[in-house]
Amino acid sequence: MAHAGSSPVQDFFGSVIFHRSEVSYRPAESDDGDGSLSSRAKNRNPLQAASTFFRQRNTLEKILLVLVVFLFITVVILCIFIRGNPQKLLLVGSHLLREKGAEGYCMTTACVTAAASILQTMDQSVNPCEDFYQYACGGWSKTTVIPEGKSLWGTFSVIEQQNQRVIKKILEQPKGNRSSSAEDKAKMYYISCMDPNNTIETLGATPLQEILTEVGGWNVSGKFEVKDWQLQKSLHVLQIKYGMNGLFSWAVNEDDKNSSRYAIQVDQGGLTLPTTAHYLNKTTNAKIMQAYLEYMVNIGTLLGGEKNATTKQMQEVIDFETEIANITTPTEERRDDEKLYHSMKVTELQSLAPFINWLDYFNEAFKMVNKKIAPNDSIIVYAPDYLQNLTKIIDKYSKTDDGKNIINNYLVWQMIHSLAFYLSKDFRQAFKGLRKVLTGTQGEDESWRYCVSDTNSVLGYAVGAMFVREKFNNNSKAFAESMLNEIRLSLKVNIHKVPWMDEETKKAAISKANAITDMIGFPDYILRPELLDAKYKRLEIQGNQYFKNNIRAIQFNMVELLEKLHQPVNRTLWDMTPPTVNAYYNPTKNQIVFPAGILQLPFFDVNNPAALNFGGMGVVMGHELTHAFDDQGREYDKEGNLNHWWNNITIEKFKEQTKCIVDQYSAFKMDNLNLNGKQTLGENIADNGGLKASFYAYQKWRQTQNEWPLPGLGKMSQNMLFFVNFAQVWCSASTPEANQLQIEKDPHSPSRFRVNGPVSNFQEFANVFNCPVGSAMNPKEKCSVW
Repeated sequence: MAHAGSSPVQDFFGSVIFHRSEVSYRPAESDDGDGSLSSRAKNRNPLQAASTFFRQRNTLEKILLVLVVFLFITVVILCIFIRGNPQKLLLVGSHLLREKGAEGYCMTTACVTAAASILQTMDQSVNPCEDFYQYACGGWSKTTVIPEGKSLWGTFSVIEQQNQRVIKKILEQPKGNRSSSAEDKAKMYYISCMDPNNTIETLGATPLQEILTEVGGWNVSGKFEVKDWQLQKSLHVLQIKYGMNGLFSWAVNEDDKNSSRYAIQVDQGGLTLPTTAHYLNKTTNAKIMQAYLEYMVNIGTLLGGEKNATTKQMQEVIDFETEIANITTPTEERRDDEKLYHSMKVTELQSLAPFINWLDYFNEAFKMVNKKIAPNDSIIVYAPDYLQNLTKIIDKYSKTDDGKNIINNYLVWQMIHSLAFYLSKDFRQAFKGLRKVLTGTQGEDESWRYCVSDTNSVLGYAVGAMFVREKFNNNSKAFAESMLNEIRLSLKVNIHKVPWMDEETKKAAISKANAITDMIGFPDYILRPELLDAKYKRLEIQGNQYFKNNIRAIQFNMVELLEKLHQPVNRTLWDMTPPTVNAYYNPTKNQIVFPAGILQLPFFDVNNPAALNFGGMGVVMGHELTHAFDDQGREYDKEGNLNHWWNNITIEKFKEQTKCIVDQYSAFKMDNLNLNGKQTLGENIADNGGLKASFYAYQKWRQTQNEWPLPGLGKMSQNMLFFVNFAQVWCSASTPEANQLQIEKDPHSPSRFRVNGPVSNFQEFANVFNCPVGSAMNPKEKCSVW
């Protein structure tokens, strides 16, 4: 899951569905001949009348009448029960009326469908105590082929494609009389991406060439005067107007140490390839570097460059990026937010890194929103050493015209790389070779899938409004909320039991757990057209202007970002759009978010057996909750402030616990490559803690509820079913190249180890599957943090 890196009252276990039976009957004919009841019937005692009426019915009618009365009484009792104690409904749900088969199995449509899917996905010939992932996912692996154009394929991918089909159908519907203007913009953007009039191909390189003229030219394409070039001016245009992140990155976000205010944050940045290792490990990554050069040359020649000259200049850009890679701190070394945080005045930043005038730079940006930055205003700097070293590199290259050419070529290349995908097919095809060596595939999504994803990235909340109305079960939000509360209680019990934490810090941690807020499904405002329209009011979208639509979107997002400064922090803002199949924890808001896109099968369904909901979505919820107490999240207090709120002795004991996790995961191998346990530490802590929190919450639920087993699964217990569904959520296949890239860059472990790692550390799993001590899934030594 995403960690902010991977967010969310009615019974989530299932819904009570009443089928209304319509009983057709003919009333007794009137003795009065006028169509009315006789006076005798009118004056009859009501009970007597009812008795007489019942006796006059045939057998079928009597049975149906009894059923109607029974259902009516049941509804009345449930209403009284819920009104008197609504929280108790959270532990009821459809299990009250679940259909029980002749052999004592759950025979609802949801149960039968789930059982069939589970059986097809498993490989029961594998010993679950030796490789639980293969036991749960072996059937899936045998029958699944990675689709063309995909380097990774799994449950998340399947759900995402399902969501894309829903969105495609919506976006292709004509604009309605009552649709919001924001939704109309989303449909128009989608059409501009699909390009029915072939405008993108007709324009070719023209839209980007026009921008190159505006930014002062590009020596690669032969139109650049070095004597007129200034780094300051170039950054003003390229970074501020066109959103390029060359040399460094910056944003306006919550101040880590005062999360009630927004602050300007400056960090390292500026590499095109995914990791520093791609530049520095030249022997290992020679193929990647060659493919990167070929990609750059292809783009350069499409923009008018001569091939030999372009090759030489692009190699110089790679060499420049390699120098930046040399001063860039690897991700695994940047996990301590307290050490990264440096607050300084603009004047101090100027002394630290004088390669540009920072005050002028920020004021150039903030004049877009009529704000001014003062010399004594505070800036948060996350990479002071990087900026110091960057100054030395810039100074070295700025001494000669050739060096200035290289800097400009690099900066303009950063912009071109980010915008080339909005141009004609030739530009998009240029990336295929690099994609092949990085991910193992060079195919592409169908154009409509690409355009659906692109529309979601630009107008995601307008798309989200349509998606929610079409797809989202309104009951899901309340059901998910109830499950989340149960898992939060379980996590707090786990915190209370950890032996390495002092009592004072435990109390503070439990207080933080209580303070975690959640957002589930979607932000409420998107279903109010006037508010949704207001959000996108300043974003202009035109038909047949795909490239310009994206330029306007970049500038729209920049204005939204800049406007936050000096405003109170809005804790209701989402960082993921509703159709997203993911979830996240935001440490500065102490908040978890679960978009509507993930609240569906196999993670979650209101009609699912509880074991499946807890094993799927429950573990996701536990994962995000645990992020509040991983190696990074634990540094933030319950208000979302970076704060030294743990006892020092407890901090040291925590680090001892986490070292076990680091060492354990670093010993795991995939394709003969060791995982990076340090880089994946936060996600591994969350995976282990989330599994435990959800399992214990499920055990508490089972104390008061009964659930029929699923058909066809033999002697598989409900607890076994919990673990199997947890594992099957992670069934996936990937290319060797994608595996290598994930190990090098991703803060998450590969899917196999997101399953086998947590279950091998969890004694309850070994108990459920009777795994002998010393088996792969029940080692003598286990790692545990929460």
